[in-house]
Amino acid sequence: MAQKLSRRQRIRFAIRRRVSGTSQKPRLSVFRSNTDIYAQLIDDDNGVTLAAASSKEKDIAAQKTNKTEKGRLVGASLAKKATALGLSTCVFDRGGYLYHGRVKAMAEGAREGGLAF
Repeated sequence: MAQKLSRRQRIRFAIRRRVSGTSQKPRLSVFRSNTDIYAQLIDDDNGVTLAAASSKEKDIAAQKTNKTEKGRLVGASLAKKATALGLSTCVFDRGGYLYHGRVKAMAEGAREGGLAF
């Protein structure tokens, strides 16, 4: 298991060398645990989280759907919070995870909600 985790860390660090967010174009960071998915819009210049959403939010956790669909709802929730802040674009940081399954569903939900990346 440690080998799998260290491989994801190496990929994650390689992505972070290339991807950085600003206040006008923040970084959409994804963390995927076994049960939940978390997403943040981060301004790396100032070191501030502008908006965050997770599958633990009451309105998302109350819905009895599968984890992939909850990922889509997290993306839509984050996009709604971003548009309230006046943000329409971001850069995507998949956090070392494959762009597949819950991560892909979360990204598609954010795009459907109005975020462009």
